[in-house]
Amino acid sequence: MIGSLRGRYLARPAESEVLVEVGGVGYRLTVSTGTLAALGAPGSEVHLFVHTHVREDAIVLFGFAHDDERRCFEVLLGAHGVGPALALAILSQLSPAALTTALWEEDLDALCAVPGVGRKTAARLMIDLKSRLELPDLSAGGGAKAAGPSTLARAEVRAALSDLGYGPDEIRGALERLADGDGSDGDSVEELLRGALRELASR
Repeated sequence: MIGSLRGRYLARPAESEVLVEVGGVGYRLTVSTGTLAALGAPGSEVHLFVHTHVREDAIVLFGFAHDDERRCFEVLLGAHGVGPALALAILSQLSPAALTTALWEEDLDALCAVPGVGRKTAARLMIDLKSRLELPDLSAGGGAKAAGPSTLARAEVRAALSDLGYGPDEIRGALERLADGDGSDGDSVEELLRGALRELASR
């Protein structure tokens, strides 16, 4: 099974496909619009994280510029009724951070913006993906106002974002941008987390 490829971006044989040469071998990969934009022009050196999808009649490689996008793609494939085409369409419309924010805020309209996804499908995906992406439960005590200094709330937010798969640098940057924006030191854990997810979705 191929986990990643590092080589030269040769061409774009189809709208959502790229050809990457590694050691003299050309690999044809299906990619999201976000990954396609990140690759730059043909001829550039690229590194793609790969999901190998095995069917009865073919082996299809899906390439992603970031590992969090590949992981999210695999989570989507585990959802009921979601195949590779729909999973890729979702990630072409919503980045992993934007998808997490949509699920957290129960934003059905964001999912309905994906071609082929109606409100019934979006509602089902909302329930299924919330459990699969393991969104932190901030109900009851978790969503209440922090009783101590704001550093306590921010520590809880850092832990929640880390559980969602974000790296230390991403988390630090999101929290710093929040502090620079409105300085909301008194925000609850829930409000801080929502703000941080919005910052991560906009990167």
